[in-house]
Amino acid sequence: MTQSDPRVLLDVEDVCKWFPIKGWPFGPKRYVQAVNHVSFHLYEGETLGLVGESGCGKTTLARTVLRLIEPTQGSIQFDDVDLMAQSKRQLRAMRKDMQIVFQDPYSSLHPRMTVRQIIEEPMRIRGLYTEPGAREARVKELLQMVGLNETHMDRYPHEFSGGQRQRIVIARALATQPKLIICDEPVSALDVSVRAQILNLLQDLQQQLGLTYLFISHDLSVVEHICDRVAIMYLGQMVELGSNEAIFRHPLHPYTKALLSAAPRVGQFGRRDRIILEGDIPSPADPPSGCRFRTRCPYAAECCAQEPKWVEAEPGHFIFCHRFQELDMAAPA
Repeated sequence: MTQSDPRVLLDVEDVCKWFPIKGWPFGPKRYVQAVNHVSFHLYEGETLGLVGESGCGKTTLARTVLRLIEPTQGSIQFDDVDLMAQSKRQLRAMRKDMQIVFQDPYSSLHPRMTVRQIIEEPMRIRGLYTEPGAREARVKELLQMVGLNETHMDRYPHEFSGGQRQRIVIARALATQPKLIICDEPVSALDVSVRAQILNLLQDLQQQLGLTYLFISHDLSVVEHICDRVAIMYLGQMVELGSNEAIFRHPLHPYTKALLSAAPRVGQFGRRDRIILEGDIPSPADPPSGCRFRTRCPYAAECCAQEPKWVEAEPGHFIFCHRFQELDMAAPA
């Protein structure tokens, strides 16, 4: 590795998360396959977008990566440490380096705690800034960093707008000086006029503090604006991974093409003809064999009943598909 090569901060290999389904006590065990054999890496200082329909496993994958829920199988390396080998006590000590910004700022803040208490709590739990007055000074610094001021310290969450609450959530996430922040649809609950402000704030903080983001969203315009690379998920599996420009200008997987065509506008690369997928999304409790998209794919063939392999179609652009080289790049009639 040369000095110019980016450093891998998070390395996820073959991660699965299956939830058991209660049934007859003597019947076969069944599972909801929420996340199935997902692998990716996240470079230090970059923003990786995780995109897909609601229920495709994005949030489950994020929580599994942090071991907020235990994976069924797989390997997770964070900052050259094997998270799967860590005890609960060791993992607790590492939590300060991994934080999460939740989707709903209205429910992610304790209504009976002041802003000062909310932001100080992570410092108190981690034993940070123990000198007299240090935590108060840190709270003031964080509030200024996210566009608020110290007069807000002793107010309660209900006294703030949605955008201001999300700024408080971001300040709380920054309190322990994390290396990785998972943003779980951080602007989807906000007014359109406020979204750009929060996105620009996240970008400014990334530049200022050297943060790394795993950014979960189903809003393609948001992903295009903020992400360096993009991963597309369908029914618990990752089907395409590439740079922002590669995904939005030259999508390869049929599902990615359909997803992009459904957006009213795809940024600077213009609009695409609408691709209408037939059928319903299969149940994650009973997914199709092989490629999970094959029951809705207009290009499906017999080979698709077998599990595809990841193929690097072009440098840094990966696709999970048997037939991508055979497909007509135009939308099907």
